[in-house]
Amino acid sequence: MPEILSQQEIDQLLDNIKSGTETKVESSHDKEAILFDFRLPNRISKNQLRILRNIFENFAESFSSFLVTKLQTVVNINVTSVDQIYYSEYVLSVANPACLFTFDIRETDVKGILELNNDLALSLVDKLLGGNGLGTKQTKVITPIEQRVLRVVVERVMQDLRKAWQTVDNFDFAVERFEPDIDFAQITSQSESVLLISFEILIGDQSFLMNICFATFAFDNILAKLSTQKMSTIRATKYYGITAKEVLSHHLEKTKLPLRIELGTSKLSVKEILDMEKGDIIRLETKINDDQKVRTGTQILFYGRVGMANNHKAIKITRKVLDEQKSY
Repeated sequence: MPEILSQQEIDQLLDNIKSGTETKVESSHDKEAILFDFRLPNRISKNQLRILRNIFENFAESFSSFLVTKLQTVVNINVTSVDQIYYSEYVLSVANPACLFTFDIRETDVKGILELNNDLALSLVDKLLGGNGLGTKQTKVITPIEQRVLRVVVERVMQDLRKAWQTVDNFDFAVERFEPDIDFAQITSQSESVLLISFEILIGDQSFLMNICFATFAFDNILAKLSTQKMSTIRATKYYGITAKEVLSHHLEKTKLPLRIELGTSKLSVKEILDMEKGDIIRLETKINDDQKVRTGTQILFYGRVGMANNHKAIKITRKVLDEQKSY
């Protein structure tokens, strides 16, 4: 259907003809052209990519907490990018030899690759075995022993992925095998698109890279479950309708603390300790009618009386220190 010009545009054309000049007439119907790659249709919308970023940011937070505990050092993990690219492009970006762990989501056709930068893998092995993570190695090949050490970290990655994806559904991520060569870790065809999530891992002053690659051809059923409404909370499905305070309180109530009963105290000189022999008696400062202290760490929680209950040694709580502190 031919475009209909407005009266103003017609008058401008006539004026140009009379003056012998020709200028481009800007039509109100002009629109900016948008490039579209027919070889790589976007399986994942921008809104879904934002939701995926939130999921993997939750994963990064959980995984960094694990590494802090294991490595006893400051660890920060940031999601640097969530992209759709060709699998062939990803293959070209992987070093050789590499540190790759293939995995899948059980009861689905989804497969993926966990790629640890070789320097990251070797640093983790060094730290987990008691080193400082600054050691050097002539070859970058990951040995079978190093693979077994890294397996602890990789299994934790699968566990944290399960937790992060609970906001969508209960997916079971499982490790398949280790591969040093990307050509043998074939999860899809070279011309297919993949979802690539890149992480920056900061361990102390060192910076490393980690990638998670998903084949998107089997991702459609999972993508259908991604909705803004369902992702309105970062808590897992079983916590819907519960406040964050209630969730934390629920977990704290189940936390186990070691208790220590202090039966009494005494002071001895070094000479008295050295002169002690079998059968000697240490006189305590605590009287038999005094309450004993119930501690966790250095904190006194209760006072109580020692006795027997069902042929077991026990202590009967007589006072609660927390109640005394509230009364002041």
